[in-house]
Amino acid sequence: MGLATLWASFDPYLRPSVIGLMIFVVFNALIIASAILVLAERKIMGFMQQRYGPYLVGPHGMLQPIADILKLLFKEELRPKGADRWLFTLAPVISVVAAFAAFATVPFGAETTFFGLLDEPIKLGVSDVNVGVLVVFAVTSMGVYGIVLAGWSSNSKYSLMGGLRASAQMISYELAYATALASVVMLAGSLSLREVVDAQSGYWLGFIPRWYLFLQPLGFIIYVIAGVAETNRAPFDFPEAEQELVAGYNTEYSSVRFALFPQAEYINMVTMSAVATDLYLGGWHGPFLPPAYGWIWFLLKVGLILFAYIWVRWTVPRYRYDQLMQFGWKWLFPAAVLNLIATAALILYFNA
Repeated sequence: MGLATLWASFDPYLRPSVIGLMIFVVFNALIIASAILVLAERKIMGFMQQRYGPYLVGPHGMLQPIADILKLLFKEELRPKGADRWLFTLAPVISVVAAFAAFATVPFGAETTFFGLLDEPIKLGVSDVNVGVLVVFAVTSMGVYGIVLAGWSSNSKYSLMGGLRASAQMISYELAYATALASVVMLAGSLSLREVVDAQSGYWLGFIPRWYLFLQPLGFIIYVIAGVAETNRAPFDFPEAEQELVAGYNTEYSSVRFALFPQAEYINMVTMSAVATDLYLGGWHGPFLPPAYGWIWFLLKVGLILFAYIWVRWTVPRYRYDQLMQFGWKWLFPAAVLNLIATAALILYFNA
């Protein structure tokens, strides 16, 4: 059998193989990204506070995430005597599965044939869903169940209070978060993340990108604040708040089960940054690069938002719990509603 004949026999399986490879790469990239973010956070924190950060393991401390992973793998798995056996194990799994599933509908590049390998172009993204905005919103909201179940199943007062704080926190920001997304959906006229990105292609006046950031500055600020609360990051990290609240929902966890919670948190950071890039920053659209290499712009924008995540954590002090509730209901949600009404009015005015 000649090489051409062999290649022709493999051709029907080429496209499914490329899709499977892309899913494999995205899955592993999210795992690696969580490890890199741990290192980046500690390095940036050290720089901002004028200290070293990790520097002993590997050159300049670059292998510290591997040391942390090995340490957690070899630690003993502990479970309180009165804990619910199955829910105690299931809770971190729910959190990390929801984190991975949320990214599945996020597109990160234009169509490509992979340098002519495929006859028909394929869209860069695990799954192209025409209601991607709703899927991301729904799946990320499911992650709170893992935190609440972790607090309840641990049979510990500290853990239970952390889980309750997580549920109350979700109620405080979720409405503002959804209302901010609704404004972008109205502008794009679609719930598909890919169509939202494509609606932001081109330029105004020949040099201003048609990003929704310029049309929705208030909506972007609301989304970013709600995204910080969504990922339980400081200054809204009340479910954990380890400095004064005995670590909250994950107090009784150890080893791998403990590691799954921060991994879910960092993957959620990547997902929220990727969705913000698609909704407000034009996704993979940018100057100087052809559409086939637009994923480079996508990664740069996501990296910038992730840096802002880390920057905020180490510069803004934690709010009191009542301040978060008041801020979410009395300021964030009304601002999101006013932004939605103004957006709808402008759309009706200009379309008329």
